Amino acid sequence: MADKLSQETEYESTFNLKSLLVIFLAMAIGMQLAVALLPSWLPNLTASLMGTSPKAYWYLSRGTAFVAMTLLWASMAFGLAITNKMSRLWPGAPTAFAVHEFVSLLGLAFAMFHALILLGDCFINLTFAQVAIPFASSNFKPVWVGLGQIGFYTWAIVTFSFYVRSHIGQKSWRTIHFVSFLTYAAALVHGLTSGTDTSAAWVQWYYWISAGSLLFLLMYRVVASLSKSRPAPRVAG
Repeated sequence: MADKLSQETEYESTFNLKSLLVIFLAMAIGMQLAVALLPSWLPNLTASLMGTSPKAYWYLSRGTAFVAMTLLWASMAFGLAITNKMSRLWPGAPTAFAVHEFVSLLGLAFAMFHALILLGDCFINLTFAQVAIPFASSNFKPVWVGLGQIGFYTWAIVTFSFYVRSHIGQKSWRTIHFVSFLTYAAALVHGLTSGTDTSAAWVQWYYWISAGSLLFLLMYRVVASLSKSRPAPRVAG
């Protein structure tokens, strides 16, 4: 069944390593411009960032966490739609593959921002090592934060496997992509246990709908693979 699950058409990657570096360079320049210009454009935000009790860091972290989670969901949904052959109906398999790759990169960038912005939060007082090393966050829920860190690194491995596919082979690339399910599970548990807004009704609905839709697409894929693997019934003469 694993071979059936891993069967999919090979599509060319939208970005190469050179264009990927240009994208991340543009993002770094954009962040530097934002740091330089926002204090004069948004003085109230500056007061929240630099005041005696800054809260903007936590709000920015929580906001980008939901953006990253949504982009991870979208990437997996498009990936499952490709393997389910649903993308043939809309928007087309090559387009779905390009979106699958792009939103994965974009989500990874938001996840990185979600973690690094916490360095400015005075309530948690995280160091760079605690942000970068899994389970090193002794100041705030180390186990659940560590799961999120593991999810980030596995997500990075899956995402950058797009650009080494020609070196590792299509079969190995597909196998690595199965790790994305562990990535989503780790991110989901991390969000449920570490988020201070988990008790909010809209947050619970968000997790139920996003996780439930991915589970539906996965079960559809499994059932479709099993039905194809069954031999055709013999017709009596």
